[in-house]
Amino acid sequence: MDLVHAVLFAALQGATELFPVSSLGHAVIVPALLHWGIDQSSPGFLPFLVMLHLGTAVGLIAYFYVEWLIMARGVLGLGYAAENTSARALFLKLVVATLPAVIIGGLFKKPISHLFASPLIASIFLMANAGLLLLGERLRNRHLRHGNISYLDALIIGLYQCLAFLPGISRSGAAIVGGLKRGVSHAGAAKFSFLMGTPVILAAGVAEVPKLMHRHQLHALLGVSLLAAITSGIVAYASTAYLMRYFKDHDDWALKPFVVYCAIAGAGSFLLLAVGL
Repeated sequence: MDLVHAVLFAALQGATELFPVSSLGHAVIVPALLHWGIDQSSPGFLPFLVMLHLGTAVGLIAYFYVEWLIMARGVLGLGYAAENTSARALFLKLVVATLPAVIIGGLFKKPISHLFASPLIASIFLMANAGLLLLGERLRNRHLRHGNISYLDALIIGLYQCLAFLPGISRSGAAIVGGLKRGVSHAGAAKFSFLMGTPVILAAGVAEVPKLMHRHQLHALLGVSLLAAITSGIVAYASTAYLMRYFKDHDDWALKPFVVYCAIAGAGSFLLLAVGL
């Protein structure tokens, strides 16, 4: 992978990881459509992808650093009593929401990813993502609790997040739909989704680093991968900042533009890939 493609791929990862349009789906579809010649089964692609995920996680941590500091203080008992109680509750809700992805991902992620992660099938699931987002808007519970997420809400949002193991289904989009179904606002659901996704994304990257160091694959691509990680982190930070304002300002219909995009992009990609263009 040359430097230009690496940076473009990193920007794509940093944006689509947060926007409800599926980072994995785009990572499979876009290089195939643009004929970048990226071999995602090559030994060098995994360390590159690990660095992108680490960059994205750092971007998310940088944006929500106040929330993470408050949670850390609460867990360690360093804040005021009321602050500690609230922070510990949020931390536990994030743990509850993450458990389904850990369990289901551990059991099914690899076989599902290998089965479906082809550009043509990913384009089909991108259209399915449009349907999921539309369904979320149509069937949302409008008795909003303004982000007051319960433990049951957290568990259900975590279960919705697991839909993203199918390439083309957005992790953030599925989690937001889960939040909408539980009566949470777009902004509240998005914030919880981004906080919930940070340790998942970070863990996915960190878990692979020792294996890569053992295989001596990381240092061979360190320069390009580091630049790509920085790009991914910057784009992830900017995407998060934009989306938090966007969801707050457009609570009545926030997912609808992404419904249109995923439907058109999925259908268009399917047609182009089917005819071999």
